[in-house]
Amino acid sequence: MTLKEKLTACLDQAIRNKEAAGINLLVLKDGKPLCYAESGYADIASGHKIRRDSIFRLYSQSKPITAAAAMILVERGQLDLMAGVDQYLPGFRGAKIVTPDGEVRPAARAPWVLELLRMTSGLCYPDADPAGQYAARVFEKNHEQILAGGGMGTVEFCNELGKQPLAFNPGTHWRYGTSADVLGAVIEVASGKSFRRFLKDELLDPLGMADTDFFVPAEKQDRLVTCYRRIPGDLEPFGGLHLAVGIYDRQPAFESGGAGLVSTLDDYAAFGTMLLQGGKYHGERILSEASVRFMSAPHLREDVRRDVWDGLGGYNYGCLMRVCDMPGGCGVFTEKGEYGWDGWLGTYFANLPESGITFLLNQNEPDTGTAAVTRKCRNILAAEL
Repeated sequence: MTLKEKLTACLDQAIRNKEAAGINLLVLKDGKPLCYAESGYADIASGHKIRRDSIFRLYSQSKPITAAAAMILVERGQLDLMAGVDQYLPGFRGAKIVTPDGEVRPAARAPWVLELLRMTSGLCYPDADPAGQYAARVFEKNHEQILAGGGMGTVEFCNELGKQPLAFNPGTHWRYGTSADVLGAVIEVASGKSFRRFLKDELLDPLGMADTDFFVPAEKQDRLVTCYRRIPGDLEPFGGLHLAVGIYDRQPAFESGGAGLVSTLDDYAAFGTMLLQGGKYHGERILSEASVRFMSAPHLREDVRRDVWDGLGGYNYGCLMRVCDMPGGCGVFTEKGEYGWDGWLGTYFANLPESGITFLLNQNEPDTGTAAVTRKCRNILAAEL
């Protein structure tokens, strides 16, 4: 069997098992397409099949793009990695923390921009603990406004997050949360442009990522895949807001740097290729080599690394991305220096610099992240190289 046949068979099995409605994947070698595979449906009811240009919701796979945008401002001296976030967002002034038993205390300081990139800021997503409950109230308020036809803007929303107590003093722990969203607001303030405008001017348009945005215009809506939720033995359509994201037929007020973008395989491949080529794309410099090295380096010291999820064994964390520094500890065949990230709905990105490989897989099912089918396909690929 060819590589394409092996990968397609793996995707077909996942579709038969009702792990997903539709999946596609793309592998590049040194920036050139090596293999494309697809299986299943973009919309089951209509019978529309997944295509190479299908548009998927990225959710957390938005984060590496937000990190790259921040690096552009750092290169230009417009953003200081050691600056307190309160220099850009006044909601973070007088930062507080909340203990696990609910006691609110003054924080040692506001988070640094660098700690937003490392997820060591103390910011968190809605959760059951006290800090998570404070964050949940801000999201609930924004959800109400979005459903009423409005919603908080990016800077307004992140200032509200800043008024809530952090889960811990910045820099002392790792916790996955709203750091990338807040970084998007910082970029907006530091650049003097809306976050979306900055992304388009500095990354999306130069890379030719014409299908990557915070919404899907009417003429492209037929390419937006339907999201499905797994239920026992089947799948059912899933919609609604999650993390203040989920309505894609209009430009949102809140441009979420942590979860808001939609994209295609080929669009994200341009971004991944640019990073793999040290910041260049089609001969044009997008990021400096220094930025790419910084983004893809392991950042966490050992005492903080202990907080990273068990499923990321073998990986450290860089600028809103996993970074492999112990290949033998990983759950896939990989190599030292691999980096990338995934999304809540199952999109996945990995660059393997030593091998020159960019691996991308798209699906849209809630609570997926790095799925079994993703690991299987990565292992099939590694065994062929």
